Amino acid sequence: MMASSYNAKEEDGHPPSGSSHGGAGAVKSKKPDNTAFKQQRLPAWQPILTAGTVLPAFFVIGLIFIPIGIGLYVTSNNIKEFEVDYTGVDIDRPCYSCAMNFSWNSTTPCLCSVEFTLQQPFESNVFMYYGLSNFYQNHRRYVKSRDDSQLNGDRSSLTNPSKECEPYRTSDGLPIAPCGAIANSLFNDTLELYHIDSNGTRNAIPLVKKGIAWWTDKHVKFRNPGGNNNLTAAFHGTAKPVNWRKPVYELDPLDNDNNGFINEDFIVWMRTAALPTFRKLYRIIQKKSSTTPTLPSGRYVLDITYNYPVLSFDGRKRMILSTISWMGGKNPFLGIAYITVGSICFFLGVVLLIIHHKYDTRNNSADIPS
Repeated sequence: MMASSYNAKEEDGHPPSGSSHGGAGAVKSKKPDNTAFKQQRLPAWQPILTAGTVLPAFFVIGLIFIPIGIGLYVTSNNIKEFEVDYTGVDIDRPCYSCAMNFSWNSTTPCLCSVEFTLQQPFESNVFMYYGLSNFYQNHRRYVKSRDDSQLNGDRSSLTNPSKECEPYRTSDGLPIAPCGAIANSLFNDTLELYHIDSNGTRNAIPLVKKGIAWWTDKHVKFRNPGGNNNLTAAFHGTAKPVNWRKPVYELDPLDNDNNGFINEDFIVWMRTAALPTFRKLYRIIQKKSSTTPTLPSGRYVLDITYNYPVLSFDGRKRMILSTISWMGGKNPFLGIAYITVGSICFFLGVVLLIIHHKYDTRNNSADIPS
């Protein structure tokens, strides 16, 4: 029988005394140190799942989640929302002619009007959105097709855009500003809203175009090269995107704080959507009087400058009017999710309570042999 030597220091991660003083034959031990951390002897806590702990947890979760879900669902349903589809797919729709004849190569815009009726008045501020369907802004190449340095006002990126912008990087030998597929596909329909009073007169609804973008986007991520004073000179030597009718420094020539890269319609579009059916904020209708609704019930007309063709990819366009609450826009999913989770937990608590009571009774009433 062979005997093996035992060295406590060697087990603790220390080399034998013979090799601890160096020498050519000294070999450093690869054993971990004899510490609580390296030897996995740290104190741990593991819950013991018993009926006395699991059942109250299920009931508490159910009793908390269900009222929260009901509150969220009721709040979402109290938000008023009205939607108008103006794609013009059907022949009897007002924008059918524009949808059939307009393309990206059209030089003149197409005008159409859609009438609708609001059955209920809209109180407080009303937010106007445009919505697109079957438009995949989440495509990998589409999302990458931009130059954030250029959008931040960097002059070198203005004249030499990122290669990620291909094939919308240059045009006729000039760098495109802003470059990329996202900017090239900018939504450019113009929407105007009118209220028709009892006399048949069209009264224009004032639409606020500023304050629709995130503050961080407006003041941090997007900047004009050389400031906002002379944008024509700042963008000299650049070309407009292929599908645009005018250069970036003419997006809002009457307001220098809303022109160029810091134009809020452009900033809103550049924040890509996660799903193929989405909406983006277009305008805000502010409440002026506490005694009258922002949008009274009645007849309205939506005048559309049809610049954005969508039938080529089977898309749809719509205008949405919506109010908001403390939880944002209309979204019943969160309330339904809370109610569902709470109901499941409460139901499981009842089932487990019945099972526990049944088997616990059996054990107590069983005869235990002596």
